[in-house]
Amino acid sequence: MQKSKLQLSTLFRKQIFIPLAALLLLALFNLIADPSFFKITLGQNAAGDPVLSGYLITILDYGSELAILAVGMTLVTAASGGQDISVGAGIAITGSVILRMLCGSNSRPETLQMPIICAFLIAVVAGMLAGAFNGVLVSWFKIQPMVATLILFTAGRSIAAWINNNELPIISEPSFGYFGNFIPGIPIPTPFFIAVAVMIVTALLLKFTNLGLYVQAVGINAQSSRLNGLNPTFIKFLTFVLLGICVAVAGLIKVSRLSTINYSVVAKDIEMDAILAVALGGNSLGGGKFNMWASIIGAYVIQFLTTTLYKFKVDSSALPAYKAVVVILLVVFSAPTVREFISAKYKLLTSKNEKEVA
Repeated sequence: MQKSKLQLSTLFRKQIFIPLAALLLLALFNLIADPSFFKITLGQNAAGDPVLSGYLITILDYGSELAILAVGMTLVTAASGGQDISVGAGIAITGSVILRMLCGSNSRPETLQMPIICAFLIAVVAGMLAGAFNGVLVSWFKIQPMVATLILFTAGRSIAAWINNNELPIISEPSFGYFGNFIPGIPIPTPFFIAVAVMIVTALLLKFTNLGLYVQAVGINAQSSRLNGLNPTFIKFLTFVLLGICVAVAGLIKVSRLSTINYSVVAKDIEMDAILAVALGGNSLGGGKFNMWASIIGAYVIQFLTTTLYKFKVDSSALPAYKAVVVILLVVFSAPTVREFISAKYKLLTSKNEKEVA
């Protein structure tokens, strides 16, 4: 009995418990409210290729691009103790760059003006430059991250429209749509495979380099990390650049879904979801220690929540309000005073039960 209580207490203290518990609660809610939520069917798309469909596939599909952003946002949050609210605008910029490179001067080209991989690499450079701009403001000029990234948040979509001369380019090449939809013959959405690739690269980066250790050290105490030979300014700058790469990958997926772009709507409010994924992963929004896998699970949980709300006909304009409630609850429960209170109550309850049994 004592051993099981100890195991339960240990499980509660694990950071990954928060997103897993949220995932379980959402799954139970949908299972009780409507078991058909978990139904997956195999059908065909417009091209006649086999594709899987269902709410779970939607979560897997759109949650993957959010998971990609959560990777970069976790590093930025851990190192800087703040969040980048310009990722949605960054997606608009990088997506617009991809379309510009593929279309050239003609917004309706019959053939692509360059290979897709080349256009993507140019977009990665654009994403890194946008991240570098934010990183300089935060790391060198010591501006609070949300304030620093407010510049691109405000101007980014106008920059994206300017890149394509305020036109809406359309790509007619079918292969371009594979990145945001399905590869012929593979019924699982392509964004999931892209997200897995990003996760593998991130895992290798954290395992074979000291990046994770350095980021956490800077986030916990930048002054102490400097005394130990680290360069907090560069590490914070680097995390914003890495987030810029993640933004470019998400930008490719976004514009590939429709083979075009709507500057004012694309990736709208996605920055809130990315931040919420980090928070739901149990990571401190004030910086320091982080758990990347918890953030990734948190991203899929956020998409699970979004899909559930859509399933029950919640108006899209009301979604931010529901998510704001989740943010408030997460912030409250992650507060040290609340955690200490819950821990004290739990110990009191267990000790009382032990006395009654004795």
